[in-house]
This record gives sequence, C-alpha cells and structure tokens, in this order.
Amino acid sequence: MNAMVINLFYLLAALLFVLGIKGLTRPKTALRGNRLAALGMLVAIVVTLLDRQVIDYTLVAAGLALGALIGAVMARRVQMTAMPQMVAILNGLGGGASLGVAAASYFSVLAQGGDLSGPTLMLANGAAMLAVLIGTVTFSGSAVAFAKLQEILPGQPIGFSGMKFINLGLLLVALATAWMLVTGQAGAGGFAVLVGVALILGVTLVMPIGGADMPVVIALLNSYSGIAAAAAGFIMGNTVLIVSGALVGASGIILTQIMCVAMNRSLANVLFGKMAEADANSVDADEVYEGKVTSSSPDEVSMLLDGAERVVIVPGFGMAMAQAQHAVRELADTLQSRGTTVEFAIHPVAGRMPGHMNVLLAEAEVEYDAMKTMEQSNPNFSKTDVAIVIGANDVTNPMAREDKGSPIYGMPILNVDQARNVVVVKRSLSPGFAGLPNPLFARDNAVMLFGDGKQAIMDLTAALHEAA
Repeated sequence: MNAMVINLFYLLAALLFVLGIKGLTRPKTALRGNRLAALGMLVAIVVTLLDRQVIDYTLVAAGLALGALIGAVMARRVQMTAMPQMVAILNGLGGGASLGVAAASYFSVLAQGGDLSGPTLMLANGAAMLAVLIGTVTFSGSAVAFAKLQEILPGQPIGFSGMKFINLGLLLVALATAWMLVTGQAGAGGFAVLVGVALILGVTLVMPIGGADMPVVIALLNSYSGIAAAAAGFIMGNTVLIVSGALVGASGIILTQIMCVAMNRSLANVLFGKMAEADANSVDADEVYEGKVTSSSPDEVSMLLDGAERVVIVPGFGMAMAQAQHAVRELADTLQSRGTTVEFAIHPVAGRMPGHMNVLLAEAEVEYDAMKTMEQSNPNFSKTDVAIVIGANDVTNPMAREDKGSPIYGMPILNVDQARNVVVVKRSLSPGFAGLPNPLFARDNAVMLFGDGKQAIMDLTAALHEAA
C-alpha cells in the first residue's frame, strides 16, 4: 500500500480512538464510544497487516481465531462483578505483549551481531528497554492486583515499613541495567536481570496497596500498559500503536489522578505504596456502635418509604457482590410509580474499579440521567427523605469528615448521614476495604436492614407492593 494512504488510514484510526475516549466520559455515550474505538482498532489492524505485506497469514488467522474464541468464552462466563479482575488481566496481557515485542527486537539485533552501541540502535534499544521495564512491571503488578481482587491474596496491605525504599532501590537497579543494555555494556544476561528485577518491582509496588485503593491501582496499571504499548510502537515503527499507546497512557494517568483526589491520596503514595499503620489507627468497633445500632425489617422500611418524595440510592461493592442491580432497578421503578423522585448517588471509587457502579446500573437499564456524581448528590442529601445505602461502606463513612486520626480523614464522601432517614443494607457490621467501622450505622436517623443485598431489596419491593 502507498505510504500516504496508510498514514491517512492511521489518522482515521487515531481519530476514532479519540472519539471513542470522548464517548466513554459519559454513561449515555459509553456504548457508542466503545464501538468507535473498536472500529478504530479494526482499521489499524487491517491496514498494518496490508502494510507489512505478510507472506503467510496462517499464524495471523490462527491467532485471530484463538483470540476470538477466548474472548467469546470470557464474555459469556465472566460475571459483571468480576470485571475489575478482568481489567487487571487485560492490563497485564498488554504489558506482557509489549515485553514480547521488545524481547524479539533486542534478540533479533543481538543474533545478527549488530553494534548495539551505534546511535541508531541505541535509540531503538532505548525504546525496547523502556517497553521491557514498564511492560514487565505492568504484567507482574496486574497479576498481584488480580490475586487481591479475586481474594487469592489478602486484600489488606502486605509488606513492611520502609518498603518504598526497597522499591526505589529496585527501580534504580532496573534503570542502571537498562542503560547498560542500551549502550551495549550488557548482553542476554543483563536482559534477564532487567526482566527479573522488573517482575519483582511490579509485585512489591502493588503488594503494599490495600483493597480500598484498587480503583487507583487499576487505572495506574492501565496507564502503564499504554506507555509500554507506545514504546513498542517506536520499536516497530508503527505510528498508530504509538498514538493509541500514548492515548491510553495519558488517559490512564488523568483517571489515576481523579481517583487519587476522590480518595484524598497523593499519586506518589500510590506509586510507591503507603503502608497503613493499622495499630496506630485501629478503631474499636464496639466503641463506635455501643449498642446504638437499630435493626429493621422490610415492612418497617417500606413504612419509611411510604410517602417519601425524594429517595437516593447509594450503590457499593455489596450490591455488586450480591448481583442486586436488577433488584435495585425494580425497587426504583416501584418507587417512581408511586410518584417518588429516585436518584442514584455514585462515589468515584465505589466498587473496585472506576465506573464500576455505573456499568452495573447501566446493565440493569437504569436511566443514565438518574445516575448522579458525588458533587451533584451531596448538596441534596439534606433535602432527601430516605437514603438507601447498599454495601457502600468507606465512601459513606463520616469518620472521613470528623475524625482527624482516621486513616481516611479528608477523603471526600457521600454525605448520606445528612438525609432525614438512612437505610443501610448489609450482611453484617463488618468493615469495608479500609478496615474501619462506620459511625453512620449508629446514627439516630439510620437503621440497618441485614441480609443478602439482592434478597433484602426484593423483600423491600414486595413489602411496598403489599402496602399499596
């Protein structure tokens, strides 16, 4: 194909990527954005295959068939509640693919006996080593994130005080080894050292990060995979891979920063891990609750909802675990049929990945306009008759506003405690990812509806129908 035609198609693909990302910024346009981005990737792949004049398409076809089969199986079998784990796997595979491209490029030059210290090869090897370092860190870090999300590893921070200095040391060793490889001072042995150190670094970076920070970690690893892909694009001389990788890397960094602000965390603490000082900041749940928790029943809660003009539903990971999104939608429909205004207040880090609650509610066909951000919801809680919290613990914890000694102090939360009545649907009084009790449960205006989230909401809906 003509070089100009190829570049025009690459420009079209890049434009579709940008439009796709723009569409993903709003739930209402997310599906269209996803399709545009997928179309852009299809254009990029087809044009690249034609550009490289592949002699034998057998392996390409086999890869496409195998990938399509795996994708179809995963799409059918992976539950929406496991999407964070799925994203972690995909991030890791992206990093692993970049590592593979970089390794193939480096060993190809090494096998041909090229002068690795030459200016041109130094530039190419620089991109290759960057892809190796970031891709490998992404691969092993994503594996740890998956293990924590899947509860193969404990969700709490794992490590020791001063672990960030270990991480810094590993990073310096990796950079020094990469420089030796770029300048031709090291060979295959040095490459193996770089991969090994980067694998360890990925593990030690993510292990000290607790489950509450998983949305930040996933966004950050997504950014890493994009940067590694851009570096792989430089190695291959592929413009569209450079552009798409840069877009993923930049958008991932922006999303990471948004998540950090939402959790009152600095990006540096997420990058190097911040060990929670559990002993110094431990809070006795018995002291917080002191027998003040009021248990309720679906019939009693239905009486609270009877005549309520405004109800706000706050979804959390408990809703995802119980797969209660469809039951929640039916509850909202029932309330709206009685003339009640119903909205959903969504915290930026509710769940285990950015947009987790939006995805679940959209799957249950909740109207996009009913999903409100924290900034939109907080001013209206004081005018809300009933706030229904479904498994959202840390993002509704008043300790973030009131207890300066709390590990989550300063984190923006949903001010559900300001509603006239609060109903908390949970299995028990167990803490959230941050490991802290929630004083909201003991407030005078709050009642607990204990039980499985899905069943509790279904029982509440049934009670409303019986009272009608």
